[in-house]
Amino acid sequence: MAAITVNQSSVSWFSGMWLIVRRELRDTFRDWRMITPIVMLTVFFPVLMTWAAGVAQNFVNRFDTPLIAERLIPFLMLIVGFFPISFSLVIALEAFVGERERKSLEPLLSTPLSDGQLYVGKMIASLVPALLAAFLGIGVYLLGLFVFRGWTPPPILLAQVSALTFMEGVVMVAGAVVVSSHSTSVRAANLLASFIIIPMAILVQVEAVILFQAIYDAMWGIVLALVVVALILIRMGVRLFNREELLGREIDSINLRNVFRRAGQYFVAVAPNQPRAHFNLSGIYRHHVPAALRRTKNAILAILVALGVSMVVAWAWGSQFSLPPGALDFSHFSSESFDSAATNFLLPSFTWHAVWWNNTRAVLLYFVTAFFSFGSLAIVLIMLPVAPIAFIGALVSNSGFNPVVFLAAFILPHGIFELPAAIIGAAAAVRVGASLINRDRSLTLGEGWWSAIMDFLKLMIFVVIPLLLLAAIFEVHVTPRVVCAVYGCGG
Repeated sequence: MAAITVNQSSVSWFSGMWLIVRRELRDTFRDWRMITPIVMLTVFFPVLMTWAAGVAQNFVNRFDTPLIAERLIPFLMLIVGFFPISFSLVIALEAFVGERERKSLEPLLSTPLSDGQLYVGKMIASLVPALLAAFLGIGVYLLGLFVFRGWTPPPILLAQVSALTFMEGVVMVAGAVVVSSHSTSVRAANLLASFIIIPMAILVQVEAVILFQAIYDAMWGIVLALVVVALILIRMGVRLFNREELLGREIDSINLRNVFRRAGQYFVAVAPNQPRAHFNLSGIYRHHVPAALRRTKNAILAILVALGVSMVVAWAWGSQFSLPPGALDFSHFSSESFDSAATNFLLPSFTWHAVWWNNTRAVLLYFVTAFFSFGSLAIVLIMLPVAPIAFIGALVSNSGFNPVVFLAAFILPHGIFELPAAIIGAAAAVRVGASLINRDRSLTLGEGWWSAIMDFLKLMIFVVIPLLLLAAIFEVHVTPRVVCAVYGCGG
């Protein structure tokens, strides 16, 4: 009986969602003013690209360089798939805000359908025309190439371009529906669409470089990255969608005084929406910092897992290599050798303040990149300096040295301060980015975002910066002496 109940519930959910899809598709396809321009542009653009491919091929053949034309044709296939999606994006952009301006939003939201059914139904209904237009354009383009040039794409290339086009459509439509559900007018939604179209246009240029270099395997990596971005955008849209807020939203305005006042309240409070409490040096370390760390624990766990995986992979990779004989000869090594190493790592000098500022700047970079990547780039950035440690450990092990002693001498003295500081700073940055897709239901989107930012500032000021200061002092004044004591520097 339990299985039957679950099955019936699933069918009921999908049937409700499908009602929205059918309603939206019917309204879209019967509006000839919207469909006709999309179809005309979708058909005309591939014809133009077919002509352009022929002209380009004839031109380069004059110079006996047919390879350029061979690489240009697949790129034009990507372009032919991308542009119809951008034409059709207007359907997704007015998914909710268009209903609002047509005064049909309230009857739609008063239906007994759940928020998830409404949102997913709207998104699928916006996705279908965009993908139909994209693949219609690719089909017309390939047909023209076959008829006039006798060219057919290799199956693997066709699969890659189709997968890229499909995922680009999903990402763009998912982002457009998020924009539509949080805009107060179609005009505002269209302006915000540039934040969707421009990054995807840049991605198409990156794909062009890959295609011209014939690094076709990298295309699957882009497909996987787009899948992750699409899942993030869909989750963010579903989590943030709220019909009551949608009905009550008026023209948005910015009151900077209230914004900074609210931010200050969050900074001096132990938890959001609580009055100022224990905001002194003792209270900060007894109440504020532990509370902020508890709210950041999931991000800390995610970073620890990512670091563990990266170190295992780096160690496995490093185990395949070995250093040449004499590479680890410390007879000419001295504490001054760290100065030249610092120059190689773009430090102005091997001083505690230069090291401290370099590490602090890295943590601030985690924070900046977290805004644009929902926290994912902060995880990638902290992996970049940690994974090579495992790689070097594997090389040292293959060279006959004890990797534990080597890493303990070179890393441990300052690493006991630097690594926890970097993990806490990166985790707080990840939480800032992830707060946009993992909303605390007890707070509004803005409240949750400001709470995460204030927690980052508190952890940065009272935990990360002091730890990085200690790490810099130890790295400059203690680590070189430990290395020389262990390996007997001869310089």
